[in-house]
Amino acid sequence: MRLRGSAVSAKWPRGYCVLFLAVTVGSIALRLPGLKKRPMHLDEAVHAIKFGELLERNVYRYNPREYHGPTLNYFTLVAAWLSSARRFADVSEVTLRIVPVFFGVLSVLLLLLLVDGLGWPAIIVAAVLTCVSPAMVFYNRYYVQETLLVCFTFGVIACGYRYTQRKTVKWAILTGVFLGLMHATKETCIIAFGSMLLVVLLTVLIRRRQGGSVGRTVEIVRPAHLLAGLVAAAVVSVLFYSSFFSNPAGILDSFRTYVTYFNRAGNSSLHIHPWYYYLQMLVCFKCGSGPLWTEGLIVLLAVVGFTVVITRKSIISSGNSQLLRFIALYTLVMTIAYSAIPYKTPWCMLGFLHGMILLAGVGAAALVKLAPKLLPRLVVICLLAAACVHLFWQAYLANYKYYADSRTPYVYAHTTTDIFAMVQRIEGIAEVHEDGKGMPIHFVCPDRHDYWPFPWYLRSFSNVGYWDKVTDNVISAAIVIASPSVEQELITRLFELQQEPGKINLYVGLFDSYVEIRPQVELRGYITKDLWDRFQQRQERSAQSPADR
Repeated sequence: MRLRGSAVSAKWPRGYCVLFLAVTVGSIALRLPGLKKRPMHLDEAVHAIKFGELLERNVYRYNPREYHGPTLNYFTLVAAWLSSARRFADVSEVTLRIVPVFFGVLSVLLLLLLVDGLGWPAIIVAAVLTCVSPAMVFYNRYYVQETLLVCFTFGVIACGYRYTQRKTVKWAILTGVFLGLMHATKETCIIAFGSMLLVVLLTVLIRRRQGGSVGRTVEIVRPAHLLAGLVAAAVVSVLFYSSFFSNPAGILDSFRTYVTYFNRAGNSSLHIHPWYYYLQMLVCFKCGSGPLWTEGLIVLLAVVGFTVVITRKSIISSGNSQLLRFIALYTLVMTIAYSAIPYKTPWCMLGFLHGMILLAGVGAAALVKLAPKLLPRLVVICLLAAACVHLFWQAYLANYKYYADSRTPYVYAHTTTDIFAMVQRIEGIAEVHEDGKGMPIHFVCPDRHDYWPFPWYLRSFSNVGYWDKVTDNVISAAIVIASPSVEQELITRLFELQQEPGKINLYVGLFDSYVEIRPQVELRGYITKDLWDRFQQRQERSAQSPADR
């Protein structure tokens, strides 16, 4: 892939191309394995159920109060078709999580559009850091919208920059397409939109103070091309929010939603954290006996890159000063904005972390260039390489060892691995029930969050009910799973039921030990005794050797 114009007319160095290809392959290798290994997070399961409606009923309605934008659902359709999944029961975690993996790798490839703007050394370092950043890798394997939003935002920056270099309508349209995809992905896109607009205004003011022509800055975008880009953005957004014209109300809902999200940003107590929450997580995080986690290298190099861009432009003469200034200011504004908003979830930091990675590439290239002789440069390069290896090791631990451990900073209110044992027990019971996976299963959780992600794991079961209080319907099920807070009421009601004529069945415990759906969120299970006895007999027969049967 070669880009014409400006400083890119020269042939790309083969060595850099080989390095970039190796990093891209490494990004795939680090993100792709074991996508089913980590339990589904509550949010992942909610998005999965929403996708199931689209897959099986061809119905999607944007909800302005929950679930975020539609791009995640529609792009997952492609993954489902490629995997030949036509029913929701056929969809696996791989089908879902391969979507953010794809866009995570695409974020690496988009760096090629900035080769002449950042320079090859900065591009290679940024690619490596994107590849091995523990947070990037972890959430690139997470079925939520954040990875898509980061990719589309970077697409706007990269294609917008290419437009400034070539002034062709195709780059204006591509920039618009990515803008539309941003808007159709997640409501927090307005933070990026606002940051970009503010930085453009700051750039104009800086140019004016330096004696430049403001009119010339404005003329960077030709009116016809601006219109083409805006039309492309509108078309993409309208297509997704209207569910491809089957739900026109979704277009207005995409704007009404901000009433909900502005209120949630300041008033929700569940995810309120201090301003330094994200930075503390990146610089230094240790919980109990868990490992020490740090992406301090990225933050430090980003500070170096920011300083170099603002004060020492001669060091990075190979880059485009306007692009570098835009990235530096944009990252600063995004970091401040996300830190200032009280409502925080860990994956939201990807927006400004990606900007830090771009600046870190610039900072690393500057440090190497500042070294006066060959030996000091080799020392700097070796230190940077060793730090990247450390990041890689953390990414491996976070995704393949501590993937559901709350001692990992990226594991946030995550489902415990107990879910696998609970689901396995329910599936085993279904094998001895006369209705199989039509066996009635009822959940009773006053806090409805407490039974997620069971709707995902029990998607092949046809008779599952979810309740927030004990009712006669609840206690008619073969299996009842409940929060401890309703246990006494549930036991009392079951006892009353057994006193009725013809009701002689008893309930016994379903699980052999204490189980949690999430840390400190216990669930308790109950099963009719006759069904439990049949299950136990089957277990005993399975445990016998062939000679004993």
